[in-house]
Order: sequence, then C-alpha cells, then structure tokens
Amino acid sequence: MLKIQKYGAIDIGSNAVRLLISNIIEEEGKPAVFKKNSLVRVPIRLGADVFVKGEVSAYNQQRLLDTMMAFSLLMKSHGVVRYKACATSAMREAANSETLVNKINDLCNVTIDVIGGEEEAAIIAETDLHTFIDPNKTYLYVDVGGGSTEFSIIHNGKTIRSKSFKIGTVRLLNDIVDNGTWVELEQWIKENTSQYYKIALIGSGGNINKIFKISRKDINKPLSYFYLTNYYKTLQSYSYEERITQLNLNQDRADVIIPATRIYLSAMKWSGAKDIFVPKIGLSDGIIKSIYHGTVSSTIL
Repeated sequence: MLKIQKYGAIDIGSNAVRLLISNIIEEEGKPAVFKKNSLVRVPIRLGADVFVKGEVSAYNQQRLLDTMMAFSLLMKSHGVVRYKACATSAMREAANSETLVNKINDLCNVTIDVIGGEEEAAIIAETDLHTFIDPNKTYLYVDVGGGSTEFSIIHNGKTIRSKSFKIGTVRLLNDIVDNGTWVELEQWIKENTSQYYKIALIGSGGNINKIFKISRKDINKPLSYFYLTNYYKTLQSYSYEERITQLNLNQDRADVIIPATRIYLSAMKWSGAKDIFVPKIGLSDGIIKSIYHGTVSSTIL
C-alpha cells in the first residue's frame, strides 16, 4: 500500500525566502522516500535592512507579506497537508519582528517560528547527510546564510557538536562582522577538528550550490581547495556588473557569492580540509525531515 503526502517548508533567511514542497512516499516495510516537488526562491534580502537599521523596512515588509500570501496559496494548490515556516538571523534581530510575524499570521494565515542559531543548526542536521557521507570519516558541515553560518562536526556518521556564528554574506557585504568574531570562529574550528587525522567539508547554501553547478563535477565528487581558491580569485577579478553579464550570475547572487566563498575557504583552511562536498541540502530539507519525524512543531493546512 502506497501513501503519498506533501509537506511544506518555508525558510525566511537574511538573503532570500524559500518555499520547498516535498512528497513523502511511504510504502509498507520500506523507509520513507522524500522527493522534492517544487522550490520557489524570492531574494528579499531582509538582512540588508536589519543588520544596518535594526528593523525590516516598510518596503520589504510588504514584499514579505506578498511572498507569504503567494506561498500560502501555492501550498494549498499543491495539496500540502503540513508545513513549518522558520525565520532565521535577520528576523531574530529585527526590532519589528514580532509585529511582522503577527501581521503575516493575520493576513496570510501563515504561522512563523523565529528560531535561534542553535535550533537552526539542529534542524539542518536532520537532513539525510548519511546518504552523502562515508560513516567512517569526519566532516565539518558548513551552512552559509545571509546573517549567520551554522557549523557542525560529524564523526562516524553522528553530529558531535554544532555552533552558529554571526558571520553571513549580507553582514559581510555591509562590513559589520568584526575581527573578534572571525577569531572566535577560527578558534572553534581548530579546537574541534584538530583531534581528527583527516577531515573534509560539507557545504550547503545557494552560493556553494551555484559554484558546484558551474564546476560541472559529478554529484558525488568534491570540489578541491585549489579549485575553490582559483574560482574565488576569478570572482574577485570581475566587477559586480561583469559577474552578471560575463559570468552569468543573477544580480542577487553576483555580490554575495564572494563573501560566501571566503567563509568556505576559511573553514577549509582552519580545519585542514582539502575537499568540500556539496550535496545540495539545507534548512528547508531539514524542516521537511523534522516535520516527518515529529522533532519540531508543524501546522496542519
């Protein structure tokens, strides 16, 4: 007997807002299969408001309201039975976050949870990483966002520890990450990876996904530190406009891709990793898995 349900995950990030709709396919005697059905991304860039001015601007409030209304209608059209909406770094810090969340709930009928950095890292860890990694090896998992980056140490197939740092692409673009935060991150990575003989990175986030796609590597093959360093230098040699016209990057990707690459390269350098695997998973995938396993609250549609 086959049972198929659709779950929805809304990720309200500092750079972009995403809706992932997944099919959960259950067959008696077999593990559930999670199949992506639809992914919509809207680059609202809430962090550009919040990290500089402390709150979401009226313009971006309206854009977020319009987006949540569209997402609500899309979930209904798809027949989504359960969903969870999570807001991360920008909404955590916005002075008008609570007012905006309530407004979205009233006007769009979408319930939003503003989650902390550690909870964000825990949800991301719910993704099916075991299908992408060697259970006998050690990895540093790095999920780069607009406002924060989540790091997890994975050893012998288990997440040993996780930590969130306020280093993100939008913060770096606005030059509001102080040197002390970088030093703290460097110390954390070195302290938590030095005991392992060999370590590799797992990277997630839109920017590393884009770089991986450009590399044309096979899905199970990693990017090398050498390749990523060279691509970083290439990006820096082009102006913002040239990255759009000559490198064919979207305008909301052409600026943040440089600070994102810097974060991945720093993590590789400090951990001694020579390779980075890119399985194309993130918070939205973790939300779907968490809903299914009942490790987070969710809303019935």
